[in-house]
Amino acid sequence: MSATPVNNHDYLWNYREKALEVLEKARLEKALSYEEIAEKLEVSKVWLASAFKGQQYVPAQYTEKLAEILGLSMNVVNVLEEHPYKGNVDPILYRLHEVFDTYGPAIKAIIHEKFSDGNGIMSAIDFSVDVDRVEDPKGDRVVITFNGKFLPYSCKGKYPW
Repeated sequence: MSATPVNNHDYLWNYREKALEVLEKARLEKALSYEEIAEKLEVSKVWLASAFKGQQYVPAQYTEKLAEILGLSMNVVNVLEEHPYKGNVDPILYRLHEVFDTYGPAIKAIIHEKFSDGNGIMSAIDFSVDVDRVEDPKGDRVVITFNGKFLPYSCKGKYPW
């Protein structure tokens, strides 16, 4: 009997890597952006990209539509209907880590789509962060805003630089 995975990498990439690669390959072959697919599914583009990175549970109503959009069998797309493993720490820090563990690869993918060839990063020097409270009748909301300058990678010298 194997031990329970201790992190998302062990769980996701050993168990689900091939199916996720097939999904991404199909998306690229059809030249569809995450945003285009998200519009067809009527979901958030970041949530969808996060699902493609193995970080979201995706209900069957979306996996069925996604299989049609990408021309894939449900055997491949069904992997998205499984819940990813997530660890824990301090409750607030856990949630912040969870946000980046869950949405980080998706945010990266969206940044690469939005900024031409995506060959760059978001600055953490030319950067600001803000935290606000927004009242909501269903429960107040925490709004965290990251605002970083896009920096293309520098290609100085001979590759690899």
